[in-house]
Amino acid sequence: MNHPALAVPPDSIGSPQLWTITVLVLLGLLAADFAVTRRPHEVGMREAMAWTLFYLSLPVAFALLVWSVFGSTPALEFFTGYVLEKSLSADNLFVFMLLLAAFAVPSELAQRVLLYGIAGALALRAVFIAAGAAVLSTGAWAFLLFGTVLLVMAVKVVRSALQERGYQVRVNDLRVVRLLRRLMPVTADYVGPRLLGRVAGRRALTPMALVVAAVFMTDIVFAFDSVPAVYGVTSDPYLVFATNAFALLGLRALYFVLHGSLRSLRHLNHGLGIILGFIGVKLIVQWAHDTWPEVPEIPTLLSLLVVVVALATVTATSLAADRRDRMRRAAGETAR
Repeated sequence: MNHPALAVPPDSIGSPQLWTITVLVLLGLLAADFAVTRRPHEVGMREAMAWTLFYLSLPVAFALLVWSVFGSTPALEFFTGYVLEKSLSADNLFVFMLLLAAFAVPSELAQRVLLYGIAGALALRAVFIAAGAAVLSTGAWAFLLFGTVLLVMAVKVVRSALQERGYQVRVNDLRVVRLLRRLMPVTADYVGPRLLGRVAGRRALTPMALVVAAVFMTDIVFAFDSVPAVYGVTSDPYLVFATNAFALLGLRALYFVLHGSLRSLRHLNHGLGIILGFIGVKLIVQWAHDTWPEVPEIPTLLSLLVVVVALATVTATSLAADRRDRMRRAAGETAR
């Protein structure tokens, strides 16, 4: 994996052996997830919590392993990147929830859809990470580019949040759906977890294939801010890949844990906008530091603090706003 085409920096901790072990472990975890979802079933809270705790324990164990082998700096970079990626993935979950509702996915098939989407997202992120490493290898100007992209994304996210624009999903308006329907017929109903079925004796796509394609395409949009953001924490492609892998792996189970409360996090996009803006500034400062060494860098620990404080603040304000709304509704009903 340590190939010149990937533009791996010389101080990267990702040796070929470590890359190989990581990819094999990742494939093993995906295989275990597919085995769990082989029998379609509705996921209960107990099962979802067990898998969520398992997937939350993995990055902690990995960070401790990195600390013991490579020292505190890469461990802190990994953990900060992981927290950043996990916070950004909350927006993914909300869009996934809307897609599953728009496509009327049966509850027993929801986790298989999510798993297909996660597997596709991992492959896609690997491509984006390699491309990002190649761009960074061309010079410090890449930090300026990434930082500008994140600042633009931050402005869009905050503006959308302030205008209270909710996500809307119209199946017939999705380009990927229109394209697939032109290429092949689509069965009227779901055929279990299968992606292919038959219509009038002809091979056809199932609605499952359409929703999986829609989930995969939406992750392309999220990758545009997710990958540059974590490059604002560490320039090591191996750590960038590890943060994305650990953040994505647990999304299937986390979706079912947070499904009922995702809509309650009304201020989440405000926090994500602040986080993206801060990381964008950090990248621009990194460019300035590389160009003029007397400009101080923004430490990774400060990045972790900003991410945690922003998430804690928007969670608290969202819960407080929900509590006020419930009290107003209760008072209105009492007045009647």
